[in-house]
Amino acid sequence: MCLEIGNKVAVLDDVLKGKVVAINKHTISVETEDGMVFNFDEKELVKIDVEQYNLSKFSDINHPILQEKIAEVKKKTNLFKKEKKEVIMEVDLHINQLVKSTKGLDNYDMLNLQLDTAKRKIEYAIKKRISKIIFIHGVGEGVLKSELQSLLNKYPVKYYDASYKIYGLGATEVYVFQNVNQ
Repeated sequence: MCLEIGNKVAVLDDVLKGKVVAINKHTISVETEDGMVFNFDEKELVKIDVEQYNLSKFSDINHPILQEKIAEVKKKTNLFKKEKKEVIMEVDLHINQLVKSTKGLDNYDMLNLQLDTAKRKIEYAIKKRISKIIFIHGVGEGVLKSELQSLLNKYPVKYYDASYKIYGLGATEVYVFQNVNQ
């Protein structure tokens, strides 16, 4: 595009328009209606042949820079959806993961140890603003699961069975509410 001093132009990425007041190789100085002078690369400008009442940001829909910008916007939205990264803390409450040996521990002691571990992890997640915790408790008779649910009812959390595909029936997923007034 050949721009000359005095041409009316619009900026592709902005709502600015004005007239060309100076040209220095590929840098073009544009004076807006309120007297401000801005420098732009010639690729960022489009010539306005006819004055328009309500000028769109993009005058030439087939302009290569515009097509490039549209492609960038599409890529950004797709990448944002695909690359949602979330911190998820997994806590295995199986007793053999918590202690080296269960020698000398009865069922009551093991259950209390597992619940104390769960309590510490919940409080840690609240403190560190971790939004999801997966408690792996196993299937068994369901005693640990029911006690865990009783414990979770005391905290600002929402819980439900974790993904069957990943954890089977023996896990609970906990969502920790972050903006709770205390």
